[in-house]
Amino acid sequence: MTAHEFTSPVTPGTGWPEDPATPATPVARDADGVRSGAASAGGLHELEARVSVCRACPRLVQWREDVAATKRRAYADEPYWGRPIPGWGDPEPRFLIVGLAPAAHGGNRTGRIFTGDRSGDWLFASLHRVGLATQPTSLHAGDGQRLIGGRMVAAVRCAPPANKPTTDERDTCAPWLEEELRLVLPSVRAIVALGSYGWDATLRTFAALGAAVPKPRPKFGHGVDATLPKPSGGTVHLLGSFHPSQQNTFTGRLTEPMLDAVMARAKEVSDV
Repeated sequence: MTAHEFTSPVTPGTGWPEDPATPATPVARDADGVRSGAASAGGLHELEARVSVCRACPRLVQWREDVAATKRRAYADEPYWGRPIPGWGDPEPRFLIVGLAPAAHGGNRTGRIFTGDRSGDWLFASLHRVGLATQPTSLHAGDGQRLIGGRMVAAVRCAPPANKPTTDERDTCAPWLEEELRLVLPSVRAIVALGSYGWDATLRTFAALGAAVPKPRPKFGHGVDATLPKPSGGTVHLLGSFHPSQQNTFTGRLTEPMLDAVMARAKEVSDV
């Protein structure tokens, strides 16, 4: 089987992903709006559009837009996306990567999760080494990077202050992830959860979708390989990895061989 290589279109002159939203795209302004907007999206492209204009969490809206206005000195001459970040990659992925949230000066700037930040540097380098990405770096949405049979999503779609969304913000955002997984899970064979946050979000999402999540729930750990039943039949490997944050990579808690081992396992069980 030949895996898909997927890259998203780019808005000319910005380096951002092509805007999936139109003036007619409904804007979720509270938790009820997120739930109804996700449930009625009807497809992946419309879901991405609705995610990209969500304004349901006032604290996150203010933070992401303040960051986009003040910018970091190194990016002072660049435009910032400053909006929620939809998932990106293959619409029928064999593997899925679930992270926490966009970085303030990474995804919140580039419009694509894990693009243009230090965590992404580690992640894409590893994916490239094991054959799951076409390039070892991802600097902006127009750089030609392609995932081979994969897709990336975040549990929370807006950059949070100090990388810490509140429980209410997490729960308000959850229906976006639930609907995205519902749409793509039929083809997914492996899910790489980055950190305990991504792990727990994946398990909560499976339970919300009606999957018979094992009890007691599998515990997160680097290199853990748990088998989960899909809601509509079949199984998927849930693989745990320490998050490639600077806190983990600078201290040696996560090394390149450790990350490569998890990504190689994802490739193996995905048959990409």
